[in-house]
Amino acid sequence: MLSTPLTALPVNTSCIRAAIQTLQPQIVEWRRRLHQKPELGFQEFLTAEFVAQRLQEWGIEHETGIAKTGILATIHGNRPGKVFAIRADMDALPIQEQNAVPYKSQHDGVMHACGHDGHTAIALGTAYYLSQHRDDFAGTVKIIFQPAEEGLGGAEPMVEAGVLKNPDVDAIIGLHLWNQLPLGTVGVRTGALMAAVECFDCVIQGKGGHGAIPQQTVDSVVVGAQVVNALQAIVARNVNPIDSAVVTVGEFHAGTAHNVIADSAKMSGTVRYFNPLYKGYFGKRMEQVIKGVCESQGATYNLHYWELYPPVINDGAIADLVRSVAEEVVESPIGVVPECQTMGGEDMSFFLQEVPGCYFFLGSANAAKGLAYPHHHPRFDFDETALSMGVEIFVRCVEKFCRD
Repeated sequence: MLSTPLTALPVNTSCIRAAIQTLQPQIVEWRRRLHQKPELGFQEFLTAEFVAQRLQEWGIEHETGIAKTGILATIHGNRPGKVFAIRADMDALPIQEQNAVPYKSQHDGVMHACGHDGHTAIALGTAYYLSQHRDDFAGTVKIIFQPAEEGLGGAEPMVEAGVLKNPDVDAIIGLHLWNQLPLGTVGVRTGALMAAVECFDCVIQGKGGHGAIPQQTVDSVVVGAQVVNALQAIVARNVNPIDSAVVTVGEFHAGTAHNVIADSAKMSGTVRYFNPLYKGYFGKRMEQVIKGVCESQGATYNLHYWELYPPVINDGAIADLVRSVAEEVVESPIGVVPECQTMGGEDMSFFLQEVPGCYFFLGSANAAKGLAYPHHHPRFDFDETALSMGVEIFVRCVEKFCRD
């Protein structure tokens, strides 16, 4: 990603229509209400109730209880046409908030530290506006309020429940408020935006003993250290240098005393890549590497490897749609940022595997206001000016796509 200063850029808010600017204080209120009542994945009962109550008040057709806590809102234009979907995630993280703000989390140990409260508020604002302006678009808009994005994969059961069917969705978009970009920017690109996420746990089993008599042991720490180093060669020497990939060992636990050789070592980590052709490759290659190292040292191993999310791959035509709208809405010195890839993962990928779509980043950092802490930080927060910008972008995408 381009190195971009995180102080908000001068933004021409006149590009946001008056009705949405008027709605901005209400969107902020919704966001702060949601921020005070964060809930973990598949436990978003209060959040879902709040969303459903608003939809009910506005007379918007909706279905609740999808994939446990998910909601599907359906808004019909006054003329027949295409079917367009918008996705927003609702879950929070197991983090104790450290912000001193009036809307601080009231749930101990749980916090909206990734902006999903903002995503839900933007989707609510979009739903309200569209429900009041049905003459401005043809066809149908489905707004998907999704549970459990943070590692639990709520998108896949939403897809399996049929939210993209009856009527069949022609295209889908979603956004992520992004503190890696300043307010006044939008990150849009065709192709891979976010990486596949795969995970592993591995136990190296050696033979313990006295630290002064290593010849009687199989040192699991030494074997494990060799495994960690050998795993880095997968990216360095097995992956095409043109492609990007990461193998990270994030945990390594072994030993109980300074003079005891540990009989076992446990490690865990993650694998990331953009190119879908590598699906199924890393797990097999990792096992070959670990097996080879362990056999050479007289150790054994147990490897558990699993695939979490596929890569987020944006369709070219829908990315062009979002880009054209972003260029209209975000008038600033930087504007649209094309080089915005990240090795972070997102289960929006499950929707994008089913229908053409685009996931994009909406810059939300403002260092001048102290709003530039990274995602998943206990002091994460964002510039709420981005909320009405998100609604305007969503609405314009609907209007452009859902024409007669």
